[in-house]
Amino acid sequence: MTATYTWDVFSTVDGWGSYAADGVWGGYWSKDGPEFLAHRLAAYDSDVRVVLGSTTFREMAGIFADLGADNLDEANRRIFASPVTVVSSTLRETRGWPNATIHAGGAADLVRRLKAENDVPLRSHGSLSLNRSLMAAGLVDFVQLTIFPVISGRTGTDRVFHDTEDFDLELVSSRTFDGRSQELVFVPTRH
Repeated sequence: MTATYTWDVFSTVDGWGSYAADGVWGGYWSKDGPEFLAHRLAAYDSDVRVVLGSTTFREMAGIFADLGADNLDEANRRIFASPVTVVSSTLRETRGWPNATIHAGGAADLVRRLKAENDVPLRSHGSLSLNRSLMAAGLVDFVQLTIFPVISGRTGTDRVFHDTEDFDLELVSSRTFDGRSQELVFVPTRH
């Protein structure tokens, strides 16, 4: 058994992975559409284990709590219902997220074990510093990068690949959604 690990990450054209909480753009930088949302939903059609860093987990748990499970879109409802492992040395509770567990140990050891013990795919959304470290350890099989058609030079907060090691990327698929957002899936290899 060997599970694959996919780092699913969103970015602006200028490389920002998140935006200031100014209430203007909101999720997906307001560039989602029916094709994109259907594709997001399909990513969770079958069993997956979600692996998150503590910052992304806190943000998502807060959004899910504010909206309530009944008001989530179907893709986020499936993420919320999936088994989730949170890598954190500071979190002590799962903030009401069902099927969530907290792992206080090293991320690389955890992911090696999860990959070896089962064949259920592992997916991580965002979690930038966690996934940069997992790439450096050679544990990320796929980088699924969705680029939204915006530049957030003033409001961007978190460069996706800031302080990452050097990697060669082999493009294995690409797709455009709703005529505006592009998904690129790469296999990373340390350069």
